Amino acid sequence: MDTKPTDAGKLKKGSTVVFDGKACVVRSVQLSKPGKHGSKKARIEAVAIIDNQKIIKVMPAADRVDTPIITKHSAQVLSTSGNKCNVMDLESFETFDLNIPEEFKDQIHEGTQIKYWTMLGARIIQEVNK
Repeated sequence: MDTKPTDAGKLKKGSTVVFDGKACVVRSVQLSKPGKHGSKKARIEAVAIIDNQKIIKVMPAADRVDTPIITKHSAQVLSTSGNKCNVMDLESFETFDLNIPEEFKDQIHEGTQIKYWTMLGARIIQEVNK
């Protein structure tokens, strides 16, 4: 897994984090004051990038959490079949299949250029170039 550690208290809205083995986007971070018997706590609300599952974690702000290393690539669609498309990476010329997200179903056709992200061993279509 391509990740790097960071402190839970340093996460900001919009940053990415790995919870339960899923890459997530942080929606909110609430920090509590240190109390008489404990350290400062962080309440992190995040949404998984792949399946939009909401995950809430409460942990000490000094705890280390993993943040995924995301690489962004461009590709061209070679063919489509149902909810999958076969694409070719424009840098390495590698061909592979990707799932088509619901919001891009009507925009992806043969010859269309897309941008996809690679994170935690998964590839996800993020944008369709027009």
